[in-house]
Amino acid sequence: MRTSMRGVHSDGGSTLGAASEALEILIRFFGVAVYRLYFHPLKDFPGPKLHAITQIPNVVNIYRGRQVAMVCELHEKYGHVVRVSPHELSFNSSQAWKDVHGHQKPGKPNIIKHPDWFVPAINNVHSIISANDVDHARTRRIFSNAFSDRALKLQESLFARYTDLLVSKLGEAPDQVSDLVRMYNFTTFDIMSELAFGEPLSLLTNSDYVPWVKNIFQSIRTGSKIGIIRYWPRLYAFAKWLTGNTFQSKRVKHFEYSASRVDRRLDRGSNEPDIWNLVLNAKEGRGLSRGEMYANATVFMIAGTETTASLLSGLTYYLLKHPSVLKKLNEEIRSAFKTDAEITIEGLQRLPYLQACMEEGLRMYPPVPVGLPQLVPPQGAAICGDWIPGGTVVSVSQFAMYSCEKVFRDANSFIPERWLGDQRFETDDKFALQPFSYGPRNCLGKNLAYHEMRIILSKVLWNFDLEMLPECEDWTDQEVYTLWQKHPLKCKMTPIREVKAYGAK
Repeated sequence: MRTSMRGVHSDGGSTLGAASEALEILIRFFGVAVYRLYFHPLKDFPGPKLHAITQIPNVVNIYRGRQVAMVCELHEKYGHVVRVSPHELSFNSSQAWKDVHGHQKPGKPNIIKHPDWFVPAINNVHSIISANDVDHARTRRIFSNAFSDRALKLQESLFARYTDLLVSKLGEAPDQVSDLVRMYNFTTFDIMSELAFGEPLSLLTNSDYVPWVKNIFQSIRTGSKIGIIRYWPRLYAFAKWLTGNTFQSKRVKHFEYSASRVDRRLDRGSNEPDIWNLVLNAKEGRGLSRGEMYANATVFMIAGTETTASLLSGLTYYLLKHPSVLKKLNEEIRSAFKTDAEITIEGLQRLPYLQACMEEGLRMYPPVPVGLPQLVPPQGAAICGDWIPGGTVVSVSQFAMYSCEKVFRDANSFIPERWLGDQRFETDDKFALQPFSYGPRNCLGKNLAYHEMRIILSKVLWNFDLEMLPECEDWTDQEVYTLWQKHPLKCKMTPIREVKAYGAK
C-alpha cells in the first residue's frame, strides 16, 4: 500500500511541476506581450497587435510565400509605416528611399544592411552586397569599369549573339509554343556565364537547365524558408553549429560552382571584354583577392540573371494582357528598324514607348518585390518624419509602394503612358520607383540590365507576334521567396518574317 501511495505522490509531483513550468511560460509570455504592446520603443507605430507581440505571423507568411501580400494588406489598412513584427517596421513612402538608403550627412551614421540577413559568402569573405560601407565603396570602384557604358558597348555583340540564338530557338519550337519564362532564363544565364566566366552554360543550345542553375532556383526558395530562423538568433547559431554546412548545402554548391569557374577563367586567360578582363586591367582591380572574386561571382550569377528574366517575363505578361499597349510597342519597334542588324543598344535607347513599358513593367512586377532588412544604428534615425530607435529593423517594401493609390494613380493598372507625361498621372510620385534600390548601394548592374532587357524584348517582338495560352491568364498569382516564384508563361510565337537558323547568313 505504501508503494502504491508513493507512486501517486510521485505522479502528482510531476504533474504539479509540469503545471508550474507551463504557468511560468504563460506568465513570461504575458509579461513580454504587455511590454511590447505598451512599453516597447515601437509601441506607438500602427499595426496588428499580434504582430507587435510576436514575430510568428510575419514568419509564417514568409514561410508560406505570402509576405508581400501580407505587407500590402497591412499598408493599405495602416498607412505608410507598419509594425510588421515586434522590432521591425515596413515603409511604403518614397521618402523612405532617401532616409533609409540615401547618403547621410557627414558625421551621421548610416542605416546599414542587417548583418544577420546579409552574410558573407561560404568562404567567409564579403561580396559587394554584404560588405560594410568602406569595403563596399572599394569593391564598387573596382567593378565599376566592368559595368560602365564603355564596357557595355564592348559587350554588345555578346548580347546580340545570344538574343539571336533565342530568336532562332523560338522559331523552332514545336507547334510554335514556347515557355518564355524558361527561354528568358536560358538567355540571361547564358549571357552572364560568358560575362562572368568566359564560358557558356549552353542552356539555349541544349534547351534545358544545368544542375547549377537548378540549384540556384532551389537555393533562393530554400534560403528564404531557412532564413526565418534568423528571427531567433540563438536558435539560428545553434542550428548552424549542429548541422554545419548541410544547413546551407545549396549555398555551398552554388559557391563551389562559381569558384571553380573563376579559377578556370583566370588560369585560361582571355582577350574578351568579360568582367574579369575589365576588372583586372583597371588599376584598382589588381587589388582584388581571389576570395573576393569567388564571393562576387556568386552574386553576379543571381543578381544578373534571374532578376532580369523576371522583369522580361512580367512585362511580357502585362503586354499580352493589354493588346493595345502591345500593338503600340510593336509599331514603335518594327518601324524603327528595317533589319535585325539595326537593333542596337544605341538605337533602342531612342525608343520612348519601349522605355515607358519597361518602367511600368518594373512598377507592376518588380523583380525583388520584398523589402530588404536594414538596421538602424544605436543612435536612432529619422525616417519619414518619425524618430526610429536604434536596433530597429526597417525596410522599404517595393511592391507595397508601387501598388499604393496614394503613390500611383490607378496603381493596379498597367499604363505606360504615366511615364510619358500623361496629365492623368501628374500626381504620381515617380521618384518612388526605385527597382534597383537607391543611394550609394544601388545596383551596380542597372545599365547592364536595361540594355539586356531592351535588346531581348525588342528582338522577340520584332520577329514574332505573341499570343498567351489560356492557362496562363492568372500567371501573376505567385508566391514570393525573396524573388517571384514564376509559373510557366506559355505563348504561341507566330513569326512575322523569316526566322533564320542561328549562325545562318
